[in-house]
Amino acid sequence: MHYGKMLAVSATALILASPALAENVFRWTSQGDALTMDPHSQNEGPTNAMNGQIYEALVTRDAALTLQPELAESWEAGADGWTFKLRQGVKFHDGADFTAEDVVFSFERAKHEASDFKEQAKSVASVEVIDDYTVKLLTDGANPILPNQLTSIYMIDKGWAEANNVVAPQDFKAKEETYAVRNANGTGPFVLESRAPDEMTVLMRNGDWWGEGMFPGNIDKIEYRPITNAATRVAALLSGEVDFVLDPPLQDLKRIEGSDGLHVTTVAQIRSIFFGMDQGIDKLRTSDAEGNPFKDPKVREAMNLAIDKAAIQRVVMEGLSFPTGMITPPGVLGNTPGNDESYGFDAAKAKALLAEAGYPDGFSVQLDCPNNRYNNDEKICQAAVAMLAKIGVRVSLDAIPKAQHFPKIQKRETDFYMLGWGVPTLDSHYVFSYLLESSGSWNATGYKNDRVDEITAAITTEIDIDKRTMMIDEAWSLVKADMPYVPIHHQVLAWGIADGWDVPIAADDAVRPRFVVKQ
Repeated sequence: MHYGKMLAVSATALILASPALAENVFRWTSQGDALTMDPHSQNEGPTNAMNGQIYEALVTRDAALTLQPELAESWEAGADGWTFKLRQGVKFHDGADFTAEDVVFSFERAKHEASDFKEQAKSVASVEVIDDYTVKLLTDGANPILPNQLTSIYMIDKGWAEANNVVAPQDFKAKEETYAVRNANGTGPFVLESRAPDEMTVLMRNGDWWGEGMFPGNIDKIEYRPITNAATRVAALLSGEVDFVLDPPLQDLKRIEGSDGLHVTTVAQIRSIFFGMDQGIDKLRTSDAEGNPFKDPKVREAMNLAIDKAAIQRVVMEGLSFPTGMITPPGVLGNTPGNDESYGFDAAKAKALLAEAGYPDGFSVQLDCPNNRYNNDEKICQAAVAMLAKIGVRVSLDAIPKAQHFPKIQKRETDFYMLGWGVPTLDSHYVFSYLLESSGSWNATGYKNDRVDEITAAITTEIDIDKRTMMIDEAWSLVKADMPYVPIHHQVLAWGIADGWDVPIAADDAVRPRFVVKQ
């Protein structure tokens, strides 16, 4: 019996020492989960970042946000479109070959009415198949920024989509449930092993990935667990339960930095935080005012002047923000020091403007705010509520999870709301087409300026960089004067990381596991 016990112990030791159990597991967390696994349903940063580990685009960006080949090895511009040479030998996770047919299908799917990527894909009139590994994206005139627009338009297998009845993308705002919401079949470096929304998502290394050995990342397994509570998130990092926190509480950064075995890294993000005001309807849904105060430019100016962005930077954001007067950050074509300058803070003038507009006693309105998406999002909203009260605008706050908040914006069911906007293309056209063009799918303000619409269309095909830049500057000057939004600040990212992990921080707040190294 003693000899048998020794054998059992030895066998156990061998199992524990086996390579299969000595894998590099990257355990990480943030406050909010990906909204869906459907790669064309929701154009939201954390969702794109999660799906970008499973699916791939023709073109991608590295951690420095430099354009890089992904499923296309090269591309070339022409007068009527761009030709892409596809990478050969690439397989989807189910073993199917990636070919030009999948590119055609993926663009048709991305342009579907239910897709949240249709603004980025709409300049692609059609996809011409030259051969199995060459496609031409035909555009309505020359499109100088098309490669920049493709980094989050992921390729999906036509056969898999047809077999699983997901030819069309999930209609997220209608709360549609499809097979693609919890299942995935990409070409990327990680395979979706299990998906429990808001609980745990597990990804496994794809040993058949075309890029195996070409990148420094050495992760074998990813375990992502969203933790809504800020204190619990940082406690998980401090205890070693997780290796990485994407959004540690700003007030705890010094504590993390001062803890053995942990460090913090920061970078200015290409994301702006702002409030939208619905000036396009005749009567606000949540206000006691007659009509719609937001239709009056004096009221919109008052809203901008009443919020002290510098105080939010100092008190709420622990200094990790840059107050702004526009809704696109430095590093994006179109951001200029003049337009980036904040409207300032002047509560007395704001109150006087309300009186001039016919609201000497102010008015009431509801502010819709996410509580698990942006750095201190609910705290920013709480601060704004207190500041607006001082000029007589009585704000009731409704702070809810992003999965419920975003559909209210997309369906235009909100009077006054918080939103953040990153710019993956690094070009203002992305902001105009979604947020400022009158037909933009995220323009819940009802803002319409014919010249801004005209410029948005024109810069899609303008190849003269100087002329294009002048038009972009003109559009931003018009927007700055019209004030359809209340810009608050540009975010600064702070990541909390366990020593022994090299996690390159990126200004788009996306983790790129192909570059993550367990040292």
